Amino acid sequence: MKYMIMLFGGLGATMATRTPEWVAGMQELMMTLDGELREAGEWIAGDGLMDPSQATTVRFQNGSPVPTDGPFAEVKESLAGYWIVEVSKERALEIASQVVAYTEYPMEVRQMMDNVPPEM
Repeated sequence: MKYMIMLFGGLGATMATRTPEWVAGMQELMMTLDGELREAGEWIAGDGLMDPSQATTVRFQNGSPVPTDGPFAEVKESLAGYWIVEVSKERALEIASQVVAYTEYPMEVRQMMDNVPPEM
């Protein structure tokens, strides 16, 4: 089954409170996991995302969609990156757990809809 594993937090001002060694360790962990997922054939897609201050939010206002430069979601829990993997649920949770154990930021594991059988 395909799962999206999403990393939240760790960008902008939040990173300023971490040591350079911690940041280097996190980057090494993410690159190592990314390589392992690719080598195992589990990786479908993935990438990091720019800081939320670089985002544009589109909201429905006064009857139409309006792009704005904010307000944004809480930076401490903004989406920082993701992987799409083809693995069992247990493996997806194992991948997320490895990152959470280091970063202490939450990760969300969500099954992709194209894997849900239609109900009859």
